[in-house]
Amino acid sequence: MKTTGWGIIGPGAIAQNFADGLAEAPSGRLVAIASRNPARRADLVADPGVDAVYISTPHPFHAEHALLALRAGKPVLVEKPAGLTAAQVAAVADVAARAGLLFAEAYMYRCHPQIARLLEILKSGEIGTPRHIRAQFGFNAGFNPASRLYDRALGGGGIMDVGGYPVSLARLVAGAAVGRAFADPVTVKGSGIVGQSGVDEVAYGLLGFAGGFTAEVACAIARTMDNRAVIEGDKGRIELVDPWVPGRNAGPSDATISVTVGGETRVEVLRSPQHLFAFEAELFSRTIAEGATEAPFPALSPADSLGNAVVLDRWRAELGYVNIAEDPKANRALPSVMPAGLPQVPKARIEGVDLPVSRLVMGCDNKNDIGAGAVVWDAWIEAGGNAFDTGFVYGGGAHETVLGQWIANRGVAKDVVVIAKGAHTPYCTPRSIGAQLDISLSRLGLDFAPIYIMHRDNPAVPVGEFVEALNALHVAGKIGIFGGSNWSVARLAEANAYAAAHGLQPMRVLNNNLSLAVMERPVWAGCVTSNNAETLQFLRQSGTTHLSWSSQARGYFLPEPLRARLPADVGPEECFGSPANAERRRRAEALAVKYGVSAHNIATAWVLAQEFPSFALIGPRSADEIATTLPAFGFDLTSDEVGWLNLESGQGPA
Repeated sequence: MKTTGWGIIGPGAIAQNFADGLAEAPSGRLVAIASRNPARRADLVADPGVDAVYISTPHPFHAEHALLALRAGKPVLVEKPAGLTAAQVAAVADVAARAGLLFAEAYMYRCHPQIARLLEILKSGEIGTPRHIRAQFGFNAGFNPASRLYDRALGGGGIMDVGGYPVSLARLVAGAAVGRAFADPVTVKGSGIVGQSGVDEVAYGLLGFAGGFTAEVACAIARTMDNRAVIEGDKGRIELVDPWVPGRNAGPSDATISVTVGGETRVEVLRSPQHLFAFEAELFSRTIAEGATEAPFPALSPADSLGNAVVLDRWRAELGYVNIAEDPKANRALPSVMPAGLPQVPKARIEGVDLPVSRLVMGCDNKNDIGAGAVVWDAWIEAGGNAFDTGFVYGGGAHETVLGQWIANRGVAKDVVVIAKGAHTPYCTPRSIGAQLDISLSRLGLDFAPIYIMHRDNPAVPVGEFVEALNALHVAGKIGIFGGSNWSVARLAEANAYAAAHGLQPMRVLNNNLSLAVMERPVWAGCVTSNNAETLQFLRQSGTTHLSWSSQARGYFLPEPLRARLPADVGPEECFGSPANAERRRRAEALAVKYGVSAHNIATAWVLAQEFPSFALIGPRSADEIATTLPAFGFDLTSDEVGWLNLESGQGPA
């Protein structure tokens, strides 16, 4: 039988536990150990005798070292938490999925027979439908600022260290209540104590799930708790006496489960002579030896780990604990997020902008904190992107603030092109432009926006008043070139005629929707598409730069299973569904075969292949979504193919 050779990165107490468990695992063996020394880590992941890597370095390095191993082609079992934030966990999971490699978070309790038995009891219906769980994992380590438990720089605190245990069990039981592997809470409320070192010493949480299931969770590094889990159902209750570390690591790792129904209590003792970590070591050794990319349930899947990380982020936020991955003053980029070998985003000149501008522009309307934004924006810079699209109204101002924090943190203010937008309805007036711009620049930490765009037009205002207001800001040195979003070409032409007559700078940018799929119904009220003969002809003749939002038609060209996951209210079919667009998608799929890319890439390439300066705004929520877009730069559509895709004259694939 093939055995799995393990390398361990990060020797320490938990690594010793895994190694001891591995010694009892018939399917695995220990091959190599490396500390945090970069050279030794590199040697370990490159060692052909190492089939998989177990990572037990301090918390801030878990995601980084997991990516190191995955990039070397090695499956990864990483100690909890798999990342300091959900964004980091998502980045690791995406890289593993793209590489076809196992990535798992090492919650060893989920591999112990007690959890399988718990699920059997729940499925039997003996206690009825599960309605509530109380689960705690807390201990009093005694305050020590030098300990990793109390060191914020090392990801200390109860939630990061042991809070994932009760949360993961609560989500497991909530899932069992509705016949799924796990469920995610709708609401997360929390309270606790953030101590003098800046980490949570004690934390309590209340989780509310769809369907009425509820959970009380608690964790601590400065308070002894009873460390048990109680599950209440319609007909009875189950108690796990020591669910997290039965047997205290070394064997025997016996577990006790009590089931109470109708006043009668049955006690089950599961006798397990093995070391506690032997179950985990054997499960993952066997899984990897068999070539599988995901361990059998109830071990956490990547999706389960990501859901758990989201809850931990929300729980910490309730307490006001900002870890170093979310700290605007901490400069810690997550390396190796982008895969090698993909095309870089090319840049092009826009008249009036000092820096060359990346042909794709990063939309910044979906990141609420720097912990989430940094993973994607660092990857964007790594991919060759340098342009960012913001808006005064995005996130009520939070999204501009977060981008500004990242720009300052990374020191890239002189290397990026920030597109600022303001004057959204109902504040689309000449007076609002300057007032909002000052606020936007303050949020962004900038004194100048190289490109400024009015978010909407207001036909009730004479267009000359807008042109005068924009030119005043340009003369004041606050903006470079400017333009309009969701403007008609007639109104833009009128503005530029006014500018020419008065010796002023014209509007040089149009920022409407433009995608291969024609917008049949507005995404939001007041939205305007440029994919019509009049606008396209105007752009060709005038040479106006076009920045297209929803350039990828909100996912209309993605494969059907991925489209089905998108929000229905402003989703691709709601806004872009039509027989003509379905034919465009069919043609894009045909060309995708020719070029060895996706229909999604063909649609992006179509936007960039227009006969006028055309830039595409995209809204990736992860580094992987950036990676899936980059193949659009690996080929050039011919003019015949561009026309053919848009159902005009032209030639499709031979």
